[in-house]
Amino acid sequence: MKARRHAPLAVTLVLGTFLAVALNDVGLLDIDRLQRGLRNAGIFLGETVPPEPSVLPEVTRALVETIEIAFAGTMLGFVLALPLSLLATASLAPHWITLPIKFVLAFVRTVPAILWAIVFVVMVGLGPAAGTLGVALYSVGYLGKIFYEMFEDIDPEVMEAIRGVGCGRVQLARHAILPEASNGIVSQLLFMFEYNVRSSSIMGFVGAGGIGFYLLGYVQTLEYQSLLTAVLVTLVAVLVIDRASAFVRAGLR
Repeated sequence: MKARRHAPLAVTLVLGTFLAVALNDVGLLDIDRLQRGLRNAGIFLGETVPPEPSVLPEVTRALVETIEIAFAGTMLGFVLALPLSLLATASLAPHWITLPIKFVLAFVRTVPAILWAIVFVVMVGLGPAAGTLGVALYSVGYLGKIFYEMFEDIDPEVMEAIRGVGCGRVQLARHAILPEASNGIVSQLLFMFEYNVRSSSIMGFVGAGGIGFYLLGYVQTLEYQSLLTAVLVTLVAVLVIDRASAFVRAGLR
């Protein structure tokens, strides 16, 4: 019993030690560096205000392209992820099918969307097509995992009831799994779209379209007031999408 009482303290001490070592290794315990950083942050913030209104039209067009990349990529990812997640569900397919598919989904989501975008820039060239394909592939990995875990958590009694009337695997997916998980599918799809809007905002850093092209350009040319305008426009769009998505998800509960 005494060992159990001391276990949380020991875990806390170990984690605290690792945290201190990590902070020291990355330089966040260097007081001089932190003081210089604060001074530089003050100078940077002073140079960003007020926002530059003249770039608003081009920034808005780029933001629309970013949202298009996120929407198209999310929907393409969903179309591919849904059948793959069904094939990865243990109650629908044998292990020799589910295990390879789960491995592929794990690999795909391990690579960030921006790195997939670089791959597609090489394949299809610069522009939003590469960004859309990068977002789509990452969405396949993320949604595929979420969906098959959701499907495997379906109430076993519902599954047995459908099996009891002689339904096969296709009918089981159609009449039990998909109806039971429909609200969760929509909720996760909306969340994925929210996430992809944010991740798509930096696709332009690698030439894959969207507002990231302007963000990077403003940083490189020291146009910090224009940068602030682009950031604020992006922030407003993300907040609106987040609130709309949260409202829809709340209605599904």
